[in-house]
Amino acid sequence: MTKVDPDKLKLFSFLLFTKLEGAVTSAMVHLGDHLGIYRAMAAANSPMTSAQLAHATQLNERWIREWAYNQAAAKIISTINNPSDSPTIEDDTFFLSPEQTAVLASDDHPAFGMGMFHGLPQTMDSLNHLPESFRSGIGRNYDSKGAQGAVSIERSFEPWSRANLISAVLPKLDGVTEVLYKGAQVADIGCGAGGAVLLMGKEFPNSKFVGYDISKYALARAAEKLQASKITNATFTDPRDQPMPTDNSIDLITTFDCIHDMTHPQQMMQSIRQAITNDGTWLLVDIKAHDSFTMNATKNPMAALLYGVSVMSCMSSSMSQPGGAGLGTLGLSAKTAEQMAKSAGFSRFRRLEVEHAVNAFYEIRP
Repeated sequence: MTKVDPDKLKLFSFLLFTKLEGAVTSAMVHLGDHLGIYRAMAAANSPMTSAQLAHATQLNERWIREWAYNQAAAKIISTINNPSDSPTIEDDTFFLSPEQTAVLASDDHPAFGMGMFHGLPQTMDSLNHLPESFRSGIGRNYDSKGAQGAVSIERSFEPWSRANLISAVLPKLDGVTEVLYKGAQVADIGCGAGGAVLLMGKEFPNSKFVGYDISKYALARAAEKLQASKITNATFTDPRDQPMPTDNSIDLITTFDCIHDMTHPQQMMQSIRQAITNDGTWLLVDIKAHDSFTMNATKNPMAALLYGVSVMSCMSSSMSQPGGAGLGTLGLSAKTAEQMAKSAGFSRFRRLEVEHAVNAFYEIRP
């Protein structure tokens, strides 16, 4: 064994504990969202002391102050400390910049980022079960995270979809919006809490939409939202109870961030081909990925996060049954997706020019 370089040892130790800092700060972000602290800061629209913030949230000042110190030190929130040019402002005064407000406290902003933090307790609880998964090879599905796991996914993806699906994504598909306005049969596979179905159902009243999912928690949430929306051209169902059609009768099929989570994605693609019309369209949305670990690690600054999320959620879901494919979060690159789609009987594959921080968008046709 070579001699330990003391300088490299210090640097590696520092690197390691920055990862722990990130995990601990993530827990504080969860609390800031869960307890409404960010929303209180955004509503104030001006710097607040920890006492003022505690009063606004009806929380204990000492706990708020320590939380705020973590958040300010991590640069998640902004702070004014002993400003020499503003002596009337108290020490330890905290506020949100416009950008911080968008990400932390604006549920309708496309950049809203609290979804993954919403489900952090459920995600971290998987640590209690992962050792057995490593031994047995069998993971756990998304319902193992309970109702809050479904809400976490809903809050993660719906803000961007509300701002972009109708206006920026569907128009990129060749001729699809025209068909939807006239009247079409549409299926959203892996519909989750139903956000995309309800958006499309409202925009295209002449079309009929079915959302399929195997999560009882997501379907329950979708049913609640459907009832509140008063939309009459959409339904939600478990495909194990009401299977997708196999008679090539669906004009548009959408899959948002779910194919890589499936235990049998190739079989699902074959089912999509059996369901879709011969001139229909499949909109595949999935995580941007390269063809190799080296490319992902060097080209994607979020690679470490995504591989970790894969172990805790995505790959775990895709291996939740014996023989699961185990694609993982970064397992569906454009090349892999095209090969699988063509193996399922599709002949045309096109990547769409849609800007998204995490996802890639593909138009697939028979």
